[in-house]
Amino acid sequence: MEFPRAFVPFDAGSNLSRFTFSSVFTDWALDPLLFIGAVWAVGLYVIGVIVLHRRGDRWPVGRSIAFIGAGMGGFIFATASGVSTYDTTLLSVHMVQHMILSMWVPLFLALGAPVTLALRVLPGTSRRGPRSWLLKLLHSRVATVLSFPPLAFAFYVLSPWALYFTSWYDASLASTYVHEVMHVHLVAVGALFFWPLLGIDPVPGRVGYPFRLLLIVLTLPFHAFLGITIMDQDSLIGESHYAQLREGPMGDWLPSMAGDQHLAGGILWGSGDLIALVFFGVLFVQWVRSSMAEAKRVDRQLDREEARAARPGGG
Repeated sequence: MEFPRAFVPFDAGSNLSRFTFSSVFTDWALDPLLFIGAVWAVGLYVIGVIVLHRRGDRWPVGRSIAFIGAGMGGFIFATASGVSTYDTTLLSVHMVQHMILSMWVPLFLALGAPVTLALRVLPGTSRRGPRSWLLKLLHSRVATVLSFPPLAFAFYVLSPWALYFTSWYDASLASTYVHEVMHVHLVAVGALFFWPLLGIDPVPGRVGYPFRLLLIVLTLPFHAFLGITIMDQDSLIGESHYAQLREGPMGDWLPSMAGDQHLAGGILWGSGDLIALVFFGVLFVQWVRSSMAEAKRVDRQLDREEARAARPGGG
């Protein structure tokens, strides 16, 4: 009898075929809970866009592509494709999943501006109804504290250290529930940090562009240091779990645990820098657009002042 993968103990998948690049696209296994959650998120977003269009309002296509295609699409890819199928078999594959969930997905969810969309379509006023509840949440003390940039940065930096250098990662290999929570946690912490820096929504924690650039720059040595630490350390992450896999049929093709861990650290280091370049590009474009909009606003103000000064009597 076959069960959905999310409800099967991880050792039930201990007879996978050799991992290849094509395995990423051919060995799919939907995680019911995460997939249903993703479908709901996409469905609500699409409904919001439809409501706006029926009302005669415009919603940028780029935002929809960012949220649905790159954001939620990236989430489904990381949690349902071959990346997910092999994420408890190879630490290196898990690390690819980690970077997608903690950096790629939060970035494009933020660029999709779902909070702005919700504020435009939810019924109610500023004091009553679902719209007012969302506004109260955005302005709550909890949201303000959690989105405080230095605190959000600390969460983002310390979470991977807690994951790989405590018993948390071992627990995620042994428990389906902990494994799913880990996936959601990676997205949540990434969103908490990157949403105010790169997002469009009116969320708390937004700071000036120079400070945003500084915070993103600070993530570069963090990824490098963590990656190098994982590559060079003698102790093996998830050692008992991965050693047990090598005692079964997959032992014929699985690489050495030390070699796979070295590759995982390199993936964390290299991909962190690569995705950061995407962040820099997005931030640069936003900064230029903001400067141009501010320049236009100042020009309009000067034009109005000149027009008033040119009137008879100076007013």
